[in-house]
Amino acid sequence: MYPRLMINLDKLKQNLDACASIVHRVPGASMMIVTKGMCADPGIVKLAADHPAVEYVADSRIQNLKTYADKVREKGKKTVLLRLPMHSEASEVVRYADLSLNSEISTIRLLDQEAEKAGLVHQVLLMIDLGDLREGIFYQNEEEIFAVVSEILKMQHIKLHGLGVNLTCYGAIIPKHDNLSLLVELGRKIEKAFSITLQMISGGNSSSIYLIGRGELPEGINNLRLGESFLLGNDTAYGTNIPGTVRDTLVLQAEIIELKDKPSYPIGEIGVDAFGHRPEYVDTGMMTRGIIAIGQQDAQLDSMIPLDHDIKILGGSSDHIIVDLSRCHTQYQVGDVLSFTLGYGGMLKAATSPYVEKVYRGTAQ
Repeated sequence: MYPRLMINLDKLKQNLDACASIVHRVPGASMMIVTKGMCADPGIVKLAADHPAVEYVADSRIQNLKTYADKVREKGKKTVLLRLPMHSEASEVVRYADLSLNSEISTIRLLDQEAEKAGLVHQVLLMIDLGDLREGIFYQNEEEIFAVVSEILKMQHIKLHGLGVNLTCYGAIIPKHDNLSLLVELGRKIEKAFSITLQMISGGNSSSIYLIGRGELPEGINNLRLGESFLLGNDTAYGTNIPGTVRDTLVLQAEIIELKDKPSYPIGEIGVDAFGHRPEYVDTGMMTRGIIAIGQQDAQLDSMIPLDHDIKILGGSSDHIIVDLSRCHTQYQVGDVLSFTLGYGGMLKAATSPYVEKVYRGTAQ
């Protein structure tokens, strides 16, 4: 059935091996593999859980962690909730996540209560905002940071595992030696002030891995949280290809359901499209226009790259994508299948959609 997402497990393992070899250049560093980009796909979860270099498997949705927590723990790995926990899910967080990222003391108090009820000790990574302005206590508010640490250390069912930071995802702030050094320095201050040892200083996501190759990752950073880098082979700081990885791990395929020669410019008064946007068109005369059976409900148009580079994506509605096939050397017919590699947004939409079938290739299952 189409549309479908072809998942090449052998190429994904190649990427995972490459990322592991880079991370392990840092003495004592651990690797956290993030499954949210593929909506906790079972094949990818198994690949991560089976890999000897992976110590943590993480997701932003507790619903996803629930599907694989037991299987991952059986392999000796720990599960991690990446998104800050909601109060309403605290009881499930302590049950399905061994570690969670936190910045609000009220949430940590609630996790402590729920962990006590469950007879568990839950680990937390205290998030510090170094300027990207997403989650975390702002790094300049040291009084608040130390007060939160002090209260956590008094809790019976919460253990402070370390500090973490997120960069690039919201504010597009690139991880550098200078800003990540602030996290390391803060960790050392906390260790000295409270006579403790922090197990983890997590220096960000796939946008931080490039620093290892340059020899610029600050000493003391001992964990990276990697998703896109192994899923798509991307260094998300500068959009370059990570050495040893490939980008065609995932291919989205969709079937042509109409093929007609039509004008390039719509006829009549132009209003707004299905999403409230007023489109602009260029009149280039008649063209061969194809419609494929997938739309913006399941795909992100600007995150799809046709494998046939002569194909041009013109636009789409919720259920249809229109393509220009005028310059193609292949004589396409109705019923033929077009293939696309994906960027992060395209991967996220296709993986999340229940209308896109997931099909494995390769033997790394």
